[in-house]
Amino acid sequence: MHKSLSLSAILLLAAAGVVHASSGVFMDAGWAAATCDAWNSNDTLTSELGSSGWAANGGDKGYKIMRVHRSDCGEQTATELHIALQDGRAMCKRGRDASDVELSSKVDYAMWAETTRWQEMGAGKYGAMKAMMTGRLKFSGPKGEAMSNMGPFGAFLRLVGEVDADASTCPAS
Repeated sequence: MHKSLSLSAILLLAAAGVVHASSGVFMDAGWAAATCDAWNSNDTLTSELGSSGWAANGGDKGYKIMRVHRSDCGEQTATELHIALQDGRAMCKRGRDASDVELSSKVDYAMWAETTRWQEMGAGKYGAMKAMMTGRLKFSGPKGEAMSNMGPFGAFLRLVGEVDADASTCPAS
């Protein structure tokens, strides 16, 4: 068996969605932008979070911030997604480096875990409930709201693993 793939095989796999172009370093601004695009293609996230009222809870700024970082890289490397209700769907409007906007505990979310834990969650090795109950995923934000949206929350954790990126180095701060 050949260890390398022909160009035509790579193109076929890419067309089938098996090979994803790298978005840069895992949880950097490029990754956040690619994750934003992936969010908007995920029916569980857009539909369920749009119809449940989750996305409508955007506070005064009109959108939610989902801030994430790799705890072994430091909070200064955080990135964020801005999610807003649009035509009844929870749509990601922007993926970027974390802003200096203070998070609202009634609206916004911050999540952090070690790189290996993010990779495990992204691979579907365990779900959101186990991740939080075991302390593998740290979380702040409206806990009741999150608990009532566990399915989509789990879909977000799996989405983290679907965006191809290099986790061997930390994002620049």
